[in-house]
Amino acid sequence: MDSFELNKIIAAILMVVLLVIGLGKFADVLFYVEVPKSPGYQVEVESQLVSVISQAAEEVEKIDITAIMAQGDIIAGKKIFKKCAACHSIKKGGSNKIGPALYNIVGRKVGAAADYKYSKALSSYDKEWTFQELNGFLTKPSTYLKGTKMSYAGLRKEVDRASIIKYLNKNSDNPKPLP
Repeated sequence: MDSFELNKIIAAILMVVLLVIGLGKFADVLFYVEVPKSPGYQVEVESQLVSVISQAAEEVEKIDITAIMAQGDIIAGKKIFKKCAACHSIKKGGSNKIGPALYNIVGRKVGAAADYKYSKALSSYDKEWTFQELNGFLTKPSTYLKGTKMSYAGLRKEVDRASIIKYLNKNSDNPKPLP
């Protein structure tokens, strides 16, 4: 192949590229769409988070925690906590793991462990870990507080939740009186 043939091939490729670019520019001029100065709708993430939190709080208030807690057993709670031990420590002075240490959790403000980085959902949830809050959260954490980092599926059985809450309450300097 001589240089004249090679020049024709390169020229043909360049012409196709220029034609495609030129058609794109021509189409932009022909079908000009003006970009709106303000968006069609505003996404309010903060207000959605507040509404989800208020819904969760309303659901918690509907539950009879006294009846649920009556089903629980501390010894069963210790066995169930073995699932949690992979991510949480329950020992006094225990360090944080993937999740925060849970000693003295009952009655503590949500997202209050100073040396642990909580998700926005937990750090902005302005409540304490009461028996009702723990019951709701342990049912299914990702549904109870949308945006939480805790990926645990939850405990479906009320007796299991009551048992683990009693065990968590027992592991405290000042256990709270049961409802």
